[in-house]
Amino acid sequence: MPIEIEKKYRLEPERLEPLRRRLREVGAAGRGSAEFEENVIYTGPGLDPARRVLRLRRRDGRALFTFKERDLSDSAVKRQREEETEVSDGDALAAILEALGYRPALVYEKRRETWHVGGAEVVLDELPFGLFVEIEGEEARILEVEKLLGLDSAEAEHAPYPELTLRHGVKLGDAFEARF
Repeated sequence: MPIEIEKKYRLEPERLEPLRRRLREVGAAGRGSAEFEENVIYTGPGLDPARRVLRLRRRDGRALFTFKERDLSDSAVKRQREEETEVSDGDALAAILEALGYRPALVYEKRRETWHVGGAEVVLDELPFGLFVEIEGEEARILEVEKLLGLDSAEAEHAPYPELTLRHGVKLGDAFEARF
């Protein structure tokens, strides 16, 4: 069972360019450009938006289907079960989910830059409600990269994007949406 380990930080806009510069200075490998994503979180039998979710992510003509089960903890470093697979037809999967009684509950868009440094993945996320940085990897690596990038004094964000979408999104029909 794959376990995702990550720490997320809220990022003030004026810290974005210095962080990119720091990533380049420490030799991080990255794309240099952001990818646009649409994320749809489903609700239905066996799911709990605070703990267990199904997500259909569309990015660059690809679709990824994910089951996440959060470990409820107060720690800034989050651990959660994550099962993910690429699907060849995201629209067909969405139709299957709806036929089985699952409905979109949340939709959020983001622009994501992905970097790799020190054995960890660092992502810079822009969402309609703010800028965030996530470091994913083994906990020791996360803490090393956090220091390397000068994020050890940054504010940790405990809420996942679905929860933030509920807080900051707009209710459209049965779903909350945060779109650009």
